[in-house]
Amino acid sequence: MKNYTSGVPTDRTISKIETALARAGAGNIIKDYTEGELSALSFTLHLDGTRLVPIKLPANIEQVEKVLMTAVKRPRRETMRRIKQQAARTAWRLMQDWVEVQLSLIEMNQAEAMQVFLPYVWDGKRTYFAMLKENNFKLLPAASKGD
Repeated sequence: MKNYTSGVPTDRTISKIETALARAGAGNIIKDYTEGELSALSFTLHLDGTRLVPIKLPANIEQVEKVLMTAVKRPRRETMRRIKQQAARTAWRLMQDWVEVQLSLIEMNQAEAMQVFLPYVWDGKRTYFAMLKENNFKLLPAASKGD
């Protein structure tokens, strides 16, 4: 797993993500917390060139923690605490890498902002991806035979 040994503090990583997003034209960057832990960055971005669209980029720290825990046979309390901290650093570093690559693709005209951020468009309750998933992806076209 990439960044699984990152020692970069989460707040420094978040700052780099915010700076990259701001340079790309993001506004209203907000930190979302769940149970006292930073869980997502929300912001607005002109995805179609005219209107501002709300975006929510989550970092699934809990899932990273589960993956890291698989390497530990009998975790002690202190080990579990360190793994939880490492999971946060890893999850946010992965998000930083993803954001930087996506913004580079946009900058180099390899992708459009809407193409990149569409799964993370936020309607106030859920992301576009979550909405598709809740509906068993029924809005997606079915592949024809031979594809």
